[in-house]
Order: sequence, then structure tokens, then C-alpha cells
Amino acid sequence: MAESGEVWKAGHVLELGPGTGSLTAAVADSMPHGAKYLGIELNPEFTTRLKRTFPGLRFEQAGAQDFDFDAYMGTDERFDVIISGLPWAAFPVPLQTAILDHVLPRLAPGGRFVTFAYYGFHKLPAGVKFRHTLHQRLHGTETSRVVWGNIPPAFVYVARA
Repeated sequence: MAESGEVWKAGHVLELGPGTGSLTAAVADSMPHGAKYLGIELNPEFTTRLKRTFPGLRFEQAGAQDFDFDAYMGTDERFDVIISGLPWAAFPVPLQTAILDHVLPRLAPGGRFVTFAYYGFHKLPAGVKFRHTLHQRLHGTETSRVVWGNIPPAFVYVARA
């Protein structure tokens, strides 16, 4: 996901749902020197652990649909990459829409939104709706090949602003 998002050339990265930090480690390793990072995590225990594990990165405990981006970065700054580990197909459609409508306006022109889906779950109603919603908001959404070695198998969505 870090490679698909072209994190290596990003000046400002937003990670939605860093969880326990497995993807965060790859993002941190890929970021160029001097790049800024913000991780938004709903679980307060995960947020505390992430702050200890990655002291050079910034984490905030909040729902992605509620985070105050204006207070964090002002009204004009944008993210070059938004990378998401959120379980989109597990979310009701109104939550999918609320999150996307809140974070995607913060994506810089030419920026990338990257997330994954588990193969099979993307065919459930919420997964189908997510894909449709993502295509509506970011034209040119692409899908990677299925990574069968992942358990469960998964693929990556890459969308450009």
C-alpha cells in the first residue's frame, strides 16, 4: 500500500485507522526525510501504543469523520497521500460516506487515496457501495491484483485526486 500510494515522494501523509501500526511501519519507512505524518485512530489504547512505538510521528485519537483538520493544518494545506487501513466493507454506507466526504477534500490535486479490501468482502452490499462511492468521488480509481498470500486475500484500491 505504501508503494501504491507513492509515499516515498509525499510531503504530507494521512493514515486513517493505523490500528496496531503494522502498515504505519511501512509508511514510516517509505516517507522521505522531512515529510509530515498524521495518523487518526479511534481506539484510545491503540493511539497510546502508536505514540510510544513511533515517537517521531503524530497520532490523534478521533473518528476520521470528525477530526478537525482546520485546527491541525489550516484551511489550505493538503495531504499528498491518504492511506487507509479502515475496514470499509464492515461500515454502514452512511459512515463510509461521512468519512470520505470529510477526508477527500483534504487530498492535494494529483494526490493519492489508497486503501485495501479483502477479496470476497468487496462483493457484500457495503463493499459494493464503497467501491461505487469511491469511484464517484475520485475518478480513475484502480484496483491492484489480488494478493492471494495475504490472509484473507486482499487487493488495493488506488484513487487519484
